[in-house]
Amino acid sequence: MNNQFLLMKDKRFLPLFITQFLGAFHDNLFKNALIVLILYRIATQTGMDAQTQSLLTTAAAGTLVLPFFLFSAMGGQLADKYPKNIVMRYIKLIEVGIAVLGAASLLTGSLVLSFINLFALGAQSAFFGPCKYSILPEHLKRDELIGGNALLNTGTFLAILIGTIVGTTVMAHESGEVPIGLLMIITALIGYGASRSIPSCVAADTSIKINPNIATETYDVLKKSFRHSKDITLVLLGKGWFFCVGSLFLSQFPNYVKGTIQAEEVVLTFFTVLFSVGIGIGGLLNNRLLRGSISAVFVPIAAIGLTVGSLDLYWATSHIVHNTDGTLMSFKEFISHLSHWRIILDVTLIAAFGGLFVVPLAAILQDRTPEETRAQIMAGSAIVDSLFMVGSAVVASILIAFGWEVKQLFFAFAIANLVVAVYICKLLPDYLFKTILQVLFKLLYRVEVRGIENVEKAGKRAVIVGNHISLLDPPLLAAFLPGRPMFAVNTQVSQWWWVRPFLKLVDAFPIDPTNPYSIKAMIRKVEEDRHLVIFPEGRLSSTGSLMKIYDGPGLIADKAEAMILPIRIDGAQYTGFARLRNKMPFKRFPKITITIMEPLSFKIDEELKGRARRAAASRQLYDVMESMMLKSTDTEQTLWEALLKAEMLQGDDFICAEDAEFKPMRYADLIKKSKVLGAYFSDLTQKQETVGVLLPNSLGAVVTFFALQSALRVPAMLNFTMGAQALCSACSTGKIQTVLTSRRFVEMGKLEGLVEALASQVRVLYLEDIAPKISFGYKLKAFSSVRHDGQDPHSPAVVLFTSGSEGAPKGVVLSHANLLSNIAQLSSRVAFNRQDIVFNCLPMFHSFGMTGGTLLPLLSGVKTFLYPNPLHVRIVPELVYATNATILFGTDTFLNGYARMANAYDFYGVRYIFAGAEKVKDSTRKIYMDKFGVRILEGYGATETSPVIAVNSPMHTQDGSVGRALAGVILRLEDVPGVEAGGRLFVQGPNVMLGYYKDDKPGELQPPEGGWHDTGDIVSVDAEGDIRILGRAKRFAKIAGEMVSLSVVESMASALWPDEMSAVVALPDAKKGEQLVLLTTKSGASRSDISSYASENGIPALSVPATISTVEKIPVLGTGKTDYQEVKEIAEKILATK
Repeated sequence: MNNQFLLMKDKRFLPLFITQFLGAFHDNLFKNALIVLILYRIATQTGMDAQTQSLLTTAAAGTLVLPFFLFSAMGGQLADKYPKNIVMRYIKLIEVGIAVLGAASLLTGSLVLSFINLFALGAQSAFFGPCKYSILPEHLKRDELIGGNALLNTGTFLAILIGTIVGTTVMAHESGEVPIGLLMIITALIGYGASRSIPSCVAADTSIKINPNIATETYDVLKKSFRHSKDITLVLLGKGWFFCVGSLFLSQFPNYVKGTIQAEEVVLTFFTVLFSVGIGIGGLLNNRLLRGSISAVFVPIAAIGLTVGSLDLYWATSHIVHNTDGTLMSFKEFISHLSHWRIILDVTLIAAFGGLFVVPLAAILQDRTPEETRAQIMAGSAIVDSLFMVGSAVVASILIAFGWEVKQLFFAFAIANLVVAVYICKLLPDYLFKTILQVLFKLLYRVEVRGIENVEKAGKRAVIVGNHISLLDPPLLAAFLPGRPMFAVNTQVSQWWWVRPFLKLVDAFPIDPTNPYSIKAMIRKVEEDRHLVIFPEGRLSSTGSLMKIYDGPGLIADKAEAMILPIRIDGAQYTGFARLRNKMPFKRFPKITITIMEPLSFKIDEELKGRARRAAASRQLYDVMESMMLKSTDTEQTLWEALLKAEMLQGDDFICAEDAEFKPMRYADLIKKSKVLGAYFSDLTQKQETVGVLLPNSLGAVVTFFALQSALRVPAMLNFTMGAQALCSACSTGKIQTVLTSRRFVEMGKLEGLVEALASQVRVLYLEDIAPKISFGYKLKAFSSVRHDGQDPHSPAVVLFTSGSEGAPKGVVLSHANLLSNIAQLSSRVAFNRQDIVFNCLPMFHSFGMTGGTLLPLLSGVKTFLYPNPLHVRIVPELVYATNATILFGTDTFLNGYARMANAYDFYGVRYIFAGAEKVKDSTRKIYMDKFGVRILEGYGATETSPVIAVNSPMHTQDGSVGRALAGVILRLEDVPGVEAGGRLFVQGPNVMLGYYKDDKPGELQPPEGGWHDTGDIVSVDAEGDIRILGRAKRFAKIAGEMVSLSVVESMASALWPDEMSAVVALPDAKKGEQLVLLTTKSGASRSDISSYASENGIPALSVPATISTVEKIPVLGTGKTDYQEVKEIAEKILATK
């Protein structure tokens, strides 16, 4: 539990906290009242000298501590033999009687009676201690122990603080013993009441026999504690040393304040406040630093800090400024001197490092002791603590008797602590180095570790796999992973001089990549219950994304039956330690995040053996790494927030976009213009209103889109190719009241009739008319723009419309999280960098044009070039060449046209060509490889999935398939009658739309049932996960009772006539139910050609079209898809004439 304060609301912890708090308050209330009684009353009345006062105050501290040494063993026996909550209840009941005795001792002013009561308080605390510490692991989870101990420790010192303040201030007044006595009794009664609410627990070992002999039982408990293990012995000694040092400071503060500083009681109270607050800060800091893990990683640095603070306090004491008249300093006089602030800082640091030192030791003691003897070992710890405290009091008393001053005591204990610190550092050198590295990394790179609790969940046997983006990766993991992980290190690399210091932090396992036995040796190591860290890419990334994944780590995890623990390092790719200069923005000290994912195990078919099993493990490992990249990417933000973050990361001068006007736009310009225009839109429209955008691919469209985002409006991208009737229907379906467009665009596109039809239904605004109306007021408003902190990332971000070819257009509502998730999914599979240039000619109303061509580059630091018309098959290749584009999005139809017109050198700089929306023909694939030397990466998606579902990548490509499903996408196939190999595809994932706007319920969101989207496609998925599209469910014909895929028919036509376009539809047939009609641009095409091809390739004769007709052109939608509605109308007319 990282938020330890949640325990304060938990019944498992709160009653124990209150009980302990009140007990500590009671002890210190009485002890400090007694000290004031000695120093400021009895000393004044009897003329007691300073040395006697010092001896009495020291004796008071020793009297309170001595019972811990005497009675802790018996307390441990009782706590193990009986239910701890019952033991605690009786102890707190006895405390009520002790409170009455204490009140009587103060009222009578008897030192003897007061010391007897002080001893009694110590005794009840000695019995209570083993119970309170041993009960914590029974009621708290393991990752709550550090937080629980920190709170208990903080509460104890807070109680000491309050008890000290109340005891000293109230007792300083005349007749102060009366309210003190009453408060002690009330506190004891409330403490007893709270103890009754402590949750019940079972007795650990009822067979224990209580030994009344204090000496022998104390000896037995100590022997049992120290013989348990070396770790426990060291913890006992370390914890005892803390109480030795802590008790020295607390017991000597009265003498230090009055004798050395020569200040009034309020300064003593202030010092106690400082010490208590410091202890609390140090204790609570543990949970933040350790994230719930139980480790001594910060103990060495805390020991050093204690020494430094103590030594500096000694030196600072020499610079105290006393009052010249010999009077005691007031608090105001004390803090008025700058040199005294050094003392204040030293006391605070000593206490804070003390809290940092002791809390992990207490948690380790609880965690590593068996339940049946835990209370007795806690009692042993209390005895050791008491021994150290009594020893500290005795040594201090002897030294004071020999005339030592308090500052000399501080110096002596600082030197002693230095010896202890050196011993701890030699004992735990890796912890010291880890702490230093952590401090250094956090200071320079603000390192944040997420999911540290997952390391423990992975168990004792795990293979830790991480992405490798910089030379900082190994030391980062070595510093922040708990324990001492084992690192697989290349033999040659392990010899480099600057690598050797890092190897001291870990158990290095040098491996020779050429030696096959290295894998077997690592398997044996993991089988010994070790954590092995290995980078599956086997090298530093030169792309910033995942590279080739080797099968070694997967094989090791499989053979050793170990858990896989994925870790993503993000941010280090921007440092000078990465090999990504010019590919990633350079940052001297970027924030680095280490995300530790949930552990998982491989599920490999037991029948797979040898290479097949290795290949399966390798595939699963790649999927794990890809999923890790997705899950560790922040998608819980809005598109506007993502744009602002992109500007912050890439720099406001980075050119992010350009259009056919060849006027580059920087991030700073895009954001400034969007803000100003958004300020204007906010006056014209309502918050979250859907606003239509009728614009071509251009900078103006991008600015308008993000202006609406900045104003918390939802842009609806309108398809200007769908016709006036369909467009008006779309506006009605989406409840669009305002449409933004451009006069120049309407004129150039000859869309006057379409806009006129729109204007009769909605308000049409022209950007050219808006520009003169942008006054200084709007510019001023832009810089105090709407905050997006509260906007839900799962609220609508954009509305895209279906073509309407099968009825009225439907509005597809995509959220910010949908779009950002799809971008993250694509980035997890394909590497993009700032040297890339995207050429986007797919319109923004097209889902691929929106996400792939516009949002992905803009939000990823990749320049995008926007061109308005993909049908310009001569111009597009020339512009790809002129802009040095490296990434191109298109459909098979458009790509075919570009290939016919392009020069062989036009695509010289292109790295990726992504094709979607329709099946890529083999002929298209071949011409791009033969003519341009570029491989087409076919993908698959739908507007409803933001849009990408699957895509081939340079690492995993299968011709004829659309690739493997993206990370986070879940596939479900449902049987289709008549289709044997495959099924109807349903998908679920973070990229699946919020829902539809339909004409039956305009503006009302209709979400997909159960979050599953029915793609309407029939597909097959092979063993490797590659998806093959068999056709649309509506693109199957039933002929003579058999299901025939129309896509197969089109594939035959494409294979026969690769340079021509063809389309097939099914029309009713009186004899066979349906018949196939093929339209093609191939002159002289005949049925016999198709029939021969089908026969030669084993394709059923039912797939041969009944009618083949040559047409001038095949109708195409604005998105590049074939317009089958119009094809069907043409086919019906052809059949009607026959």
